[in-house]
Amino acid sequence: MSEHRNPFLEPFGTPHDTVPFDRIRLEDFEEAFMEGIRRDNEQIEKTVNNPERPTFDNTILNKDDDEDYYGLLDKVSTVFFNLLSAETNDEMDALAQKMQPILTKHANDVRLNPKLFERIRQVHLHHRRLTPEEKRLLDNTYEGLVRGGALLDEAGKEHLRQLTEEASMLSLQFSQNLLKEQKAFTLRITDEAQLDGLPQTAIDAAAEEARQRFRNEETDKSQTNYGWLFTLDMPSFSPFMTYSTQRELRRQMYMARNTLCTHDNSENNIEICKRLINLRREIAQLLGYRTYADYVLKHRMASNSRNVYRLLNNLIDAYKPTAVKEREELHKMSNEASSFNLRPWDTAFYSHKLQMKKYNIDSEMLRPYFELSRVIDGVFGLANRLYGITFKENKDIPVYHPDVKAYEVFDKDGTYLAVFYADFHPRKGKQGGAWMTEYQGQWIDRKGENVRPHVSVVMNLTKPTEDKPALLTLGEVETFLHEFGHSLHGMFANTRFESLSGTNVWWDFVELPSQFMENYAIEKEFLRTFAFHYQTGEPLPDELIRRIVRSRNFMAATACLRQVSFGLLDMAYYTRKDEFTDDIISFEKDAWKKAIIGEQLPDTCMTVQFSHIMAGGYAAGYYSYKWAEVLDADAFSVFKKHGIFDRKTAQSFRDNILSKGGTEHPMTLYKRFRGCEPTIDALLKRNGIAMPQKQKSRKSPNSPSTHRSHSPHSTH
Repeated sequence: MSEHRNPFLEPFGTPHDTVPFDRIRLEDFEEAFMEGIRRDNEQIEKTVNNPERPTFDNTILNKDDDEDYYGLLDKVSTVFFNLLSAETNDEMDALAQKMQPILTKHANDVRLNPKLFERIRQVHLHHRRLTPEEKRLLDNTYEGLVRGGALLDEAGKEHLRQLTEEASMLSLQFSQNLLKEQKAFTLRITDEAQLDGLPQTAIDAAAEEARQRFRNEETDKSQTNYGWLFTLDMPSFSPFMTYSTQRELRRQMYMARNTLCTHDNSENNIEICKRLINLRREIAQLLGYRTYADYVLKHRMASNSRNVYRLLNNLIDAYKPTAVKEREELHKMSNEASSFNLRPWDTAFYSHKLQMKKYNIDSEMLRPYFELSRVIDGVFGLANRLYGITFKENKDIPVYHPDVKAYEVFDKDGTYLAVFYADFHPRKGKQGGAWMTEYQGQWIDRKGENVRPHVSVVMNLTKPTEDKPALLTLGEVETFLHEFGHSLHGMFANTRFESLSGTNVWWDFVELPSQFMENYAIEKEFLRTFAFHYQTGEPLPDELIRRIVRSRNFMAATACLRQVSFGLLDMAYYTRKDEFTDDIISFEKDAWKKAIIGEQLPDTCMTVQFSHIMAGGYAAGYYSYKWAEVLDADAFSVFKKHGIFDRKTAQSFRDNILSKGGTEHPMTLYKRFRGCEPTIDALLKRNGIAMPQKQKSRKSPNSPSTHRSHSPHSTH
């Protein structure tokens, strides 16, 4: 047997230099982390001790030609933390706890190095004529160090180190607690009568979950019926809440989901959240900002919290009257069917009944037409019709789990464009939700080679069962389109510097490409390309498409207020000027009450499971989803005008937005595509909402004298 060699410390030797997941052992990570830190430190010493006058080339572009040597820390960090979200285990979690303070200390050592900052400051003051992209990189580098504490005195720097190290550890603990708590809950049903109302797809999935969970645990190995197991993963939770007639079981599922990390155990996140809120406030104030929101929004299109609140309040004004009517309809529906008051665990159940009554449509009718392999073909086909790109699965590219598929992506001229990984289904070591990430960014190296990206989308879609393929809901198709939009942003990246490429844009711009793609989910011309019955091959009937379109805005105002409520909660925490000592649960209920139209239960809590703002980079930025929604509706209106598959419009979208990354101000890029600033009109029209009278004279999100409803945004 040959001696094991750490794959991070030598060329990968894989197709397109992709990560050799099949050769990586757990112990390789720590060795590569420490070697990467050593190499980083060695390079920084070379830079700060360079006797030559600081220049853009010898200080900002200071890497040796050996990119593998000096990119080691970034490479191993990317792989490790991506896997920590998608395929973790107890050993990985323990290593993360060990490495996090070491990595945070190293990052602080770089940011707070006075000699390095002085060289960069000199370049910022005195530099050669730079290209716009070079100037953007220089400004980002300088401002990043300033915002990282470079101007603080020694006492301030030491305090900042303590705050950031504690915050990084608590963010990690928050995520690990949430994953453990969510995966720990199951609802096992052994009485078939309690499956009443559930569609066969949900029953089959629950039976498969029970089989996988219990067949190795039960003493009777000949047993074939292990009951039915329901979890808090959305493909299990959502159908149960929507269809189960067992109200008490719905209540149990609802309370389990909405009280995660509030219990008296080691996974309780309440004190962690309090501390994170205070740590971020202290960091911002140490750096000279009044609040953490002020610190964050300085580098966002929204600019300040006043504009964020203006957006959220305008959306409340526009959508709340309709949301109240939607709620009244639900109450009426529940009163007709039962003698009890509508409770939170009844909402999805009666929403489904109301949708059936009004539109005769639901997700189960559509599932047979959304078989995963055909959906993949449809999404890839959409990218081909818009941009001419093609996807080819390559089984020689290593993957980290059998669920993952790896594709080579080729541009319209046949040249290699990117590697695309798709990870579809929930499993034990995988966080909930859906996200896009990268294993390699795009940049142009010193030899002029355009290094192409390796992007990945990670989702939690319905799994196949023993006798059925994975059949998706329309909502899951939209999720796929959303994350695929992010991946296009990554795959089309075409910039000189990796830190400015792809999705490295302001946080209130990055959701534009993803939310834009969701628009196609209900377009007949798109559905006709892939929506065929998985058994008969029959296309999705015109009548069902008509009902999909008619029901598009069903409960849309309620859904909007839900997102607005999350934005209000986020801002309430991060606009605090004083120490946060409140009770998290009661504070939460007060913070978002303006956007809440249903009952608030005293024991439920969103904050302790709100990964976006506690551990996911969206602190003081959750408004971005609604901000970008104005942009995506406005942008798609251009396609609706010229044709939803119009190649000329798509090429403009690619050239002006998708390929430019963060090389220019987001609004500059958007206006180059659109010809003007966006307005809220397209969003209101799409949602069937009449603009409130006081907003009728307002035009665009970014003009000081107009409705500042939205602007570009960015995500994970």
